[in-house]
Amino acid sequence: MVKQKIEQAFEILNELDIDLWLVIDKESELLTDPIMDYVVGTGVTWLSMFLYFKQRKKYAIVGNLEIEKFENLKIFDKVYAYKSSPRDFIFELLDKHKPEKIAIDYSVNSPAADGLTYGRFLELIELLKGSGYEKRLISAEEIISKLRGRKSEEEINRMKKAIDITLNIYDKITEYAKPGMKEKDIADFITSERLKLGLEPSWEEEHCPSVFTGPQTVGAHSGPTSKKLKKGHIFNIDFGVIYKKYCSDLQRTWYILRDNETFPPDEVMRGFNTIVESIQLAFNALKPGVTGVEIDRIAREYIVSNGYDEYPHALGHQVGRSAHDGGALLGPAWDRYGNLPFIPLEENQVFTIEPRLYIKDYGVATVEEMVVIKKDRAEFLSPPQKEIFLVK
Repeated sequence: MVKQKIEQAFEILNELDIDLWLVIDKESELLTDPIMDYVVGTGVTWLSMFLYFKQRKKYAIVGNLEIEKFENLKIFDKVYAYKSSPRDFIFELLDKHKPEKIAIDYSVNSPAADGLTYGRFLELIELLKGSGYEKRLISAEEIISKLRGRKSEEEINRMKKAIDITLNIYDKITEYAKPGMKEKDIADFITSERLKLGLEPSWEEEHCPSVFTGPQTVGAHSGPTSKKLKKGHIFNIDFGVIYKKYCSDLQRTWYILRDNETFPPDEVMRGFNTIVESIQLAFNALKPGVTGVEIDRIAREYIVSNGYDEYPHALGHQVGRSAHDGGALLGPAWDRYGNLPFIPLEENQVFTIEPRLYIKDYGVATVEEMVVIKKDRAEFLSPPQKEIFLVK
């Protein structure tokens, strides 16, 4: 997988006309650049540099005690090992290739592309001081966003497997859940099912799964509580697993029938169907070249036009090795999202679509699907929830 992503990185460097991508890390066990897992595949101890030139040349400069480790990876054209300082080796490579644009891992907008710590940045500036190369540094945000976003067939297959596992666990909830159970009871059941499979949650276990029942004021990223499931209420779950490093992230909604009910009240169905319809409308508009702000607007305006408040977050985010994978976003033009909603969408990016709305006296209706953008359309990776699940 590392070799595949490096080849993809070379394609992106040439597409963007960036001469060199310089990845820097140190003491990876303590704090590492997240991109290391993509294009290096292992950590380092001492200050190390990994250079990817658009001429499809790749080099590693590492501490002398780690040379054998990196040579055995058989990834780099040459591994340089330094004892005192990497200065001579970095200048040997820079002077040989004479890059005009050197991308390093900082970003104002995307945490996924902001892996270079300020301390490592200062070390780099000190190394390059007076050479002129320090004036050629640019952000690697666009490289990293494209590299993480453009999923290979293998990456998508791993996410499909994670999705299948998540949905299989959700199927068990309809039979397991009963009025009087606590949100924590539902969460504990889901966690036990995940642990049987030996899998990690897609985000912090404290709120993966998140379980919400009935009228509520807590935020969507809160953990399950001792609040009990009651007849006549909605409850929803947000959950995902990691399968071979790749995440799922799905939400589903249930209604707990009252004793005299065989079907949810009209108010519940109207809210739930509005969610389902808004997802379908956004899905229909997804294709390469459109922007996330356009897609978010479709779902947001539809929900508001049906008399509900707008959802207080973005419509969807990318998914990959992280549940929130960075880069382009399906979101509104809010300051908190920076330029991410305005980045054109690309083929093979995987997004969630996850609107929500409040149904007075019943709770929150929300569904979260995962989709992949294809050449001229989108495809659901998760079979979409079209009917509300019923608990008797």
